[in-house]
Amino acid sequence: MGYTSLIHRFEKEKGWINFQIESFNNFIDFGIQNIIDEIDVIEMNPELGDLKLKFGEVRIGRPIVKEADGSTRQIFPNEARIRNLTYSAPIHIEITPIVNGIQEKSERVHIGNLPIMVKSKLCSTYGMNPQELVKNGEDPDDPGGYFIINGTERVLVLIEEIVSNKPIFEKDSDGNISIRINSEKSGFKQRHIIERKPDGEITISFANIRKLSIITLLRALGLETDKQICDCISKDPMILNDLYINLYQEEASNPEEAIEIIGKKLRVAEDYRKERVNQILDRYLLPHIGQNTENRMEKAMVLSRIVEKAIKLSMGRISEDDIDHYSNKRLLMSGELIGQLFRSILLGRWGLMAKMSYNYQKLVKRGKRPSIQGIIEADAVTKQILSSLATGNWIGGRTGVSQRLDRSSFIKTISHLRSIISPLTSTQEHFRARQIHPTEYGRLCPAETPEGSSIGLRKHLALMTEITPGLDQKENEKLLNTLENK
Repeated sequence: MGYTSLIHRFEKEKGWINFQIESFNNFIDFGIQNIIDEIDVIEMNPELGDLKLKFGEVRIGRPIVKEADGSTRQIFPNEARIRNLTYSAPIHIEITPIVNGIQEKSERVHIGNLPIMVKSKLCSTYGMNPQELVKNGEDPDDPGGYFIINGTERVLVLIEEIVSNKPIFEKDSDGNISIRINSEKSGFKQRHIIERKPDGEITISFANIRKLSIITLLRALGLETDKQICDCISKDPMILNDLYINLYQEEASNPEEAIEIIGKKLRVAEDYRKERVNQILDRYLLPHIGQNTENRMEKAMVLSRIVEKAIKLSMGRISEDDIDHYSNKRLLMSGELIGQLFRSILLGRWGLMAKMSYNYQKLVKRGKRPSIQGIIEADAVTKQILSSLATGNWIGGRTGVSQRLDRSSFIKTISHLRSIISPLTSTQEHFRARQIHPTEYGRLCPAETPEGSSIGLRKHLALMTEITPGLDQKENEKLLNTLENK
């Protein structure tokens, strides 16, 4: 088979942009429902009676347009381009009110509109043959994989990130050791940095806690005595000898004192201190292991293993990790990026759930009993999603995530849809990150990168690269159990 035939066959069977479309379809099928399942039940805390709202099934419609007379109808991508409209579909959620412990009739409420990716399973062109596409004013060769926001085609570029739930060990020339862990669960990500100084002191930073002694944290998690801590970390006398400086400097002698020290670092009121520290330990410390009190000992064991490896690295008994190795990286696609945004809009500090509770209490105080739809600000959700897609400003301070699709030629369009951006800033050197790594062979193009400050940080997929969607936590556990039983 000739090279040209191979490319044509790849385009026909696999497609250039299928990974983006499949990622968005996965968000539609599972991601959005998983986010809603996280909410489960919210309490309104009204003055009149006890009201809870139980969230159920999510349904996303087909792309529609609302005309000036109030009527709605189905819309195709080309009409959205011509009329400067947003190609989006309504999101409805089934919500069941529970009043004084009694479930009432469920309501299907509209919480906002979601932009729909062209050629995805919710797109109006889905399943059409070339003749039908032409009849509806669409290009049969259009690859899809982008959104239409106010008539402008916007693409969510691939984001290169450090792999989640895996500690990465690094050592600098001064002997400082740092271990980074991006702990992720259900789209919620918490970054942890564990540092070991040349004098042997080991600290951890995560959430709002900075430079906390690792021994204090282990005590707070349930390892009460020095012997328990040492037994968990290692039996090797040399490693324990290196650890003694941390035990010697430790201020807390029991879990209660450790929680008090963590509370002082958080700078919260004394009466709220214990509750806040327990929340930090359960929800924000290594959430991928678990977010319940019973998971604390498992977290302590994982941190103990990390401390042991950090000391071994300082002794030269193990080598550091290569952060530029592609096994230590992952690519975020459209589904993950939209999922992060949607989760933040719903569950954030000033998200939809918080606004629903506030609106309900405000109306109850005025003597009104509002409907569920009446306390949901659907327009606010829609505007937040559109704002991020239109400007490219994403949660976590990322910029340039959404970009205007390059239509100067078909090849440039495909190239743009397969581009990758690094989270590293272009104003700093990052020499190693900019260089071609051997593990990028066959995955990334070694030549297609811009000149100037972005060189090596803005990359593109190799010609016939595919991206696998990965496994979720349940599938990982199932696979591990299968391998263990063999």
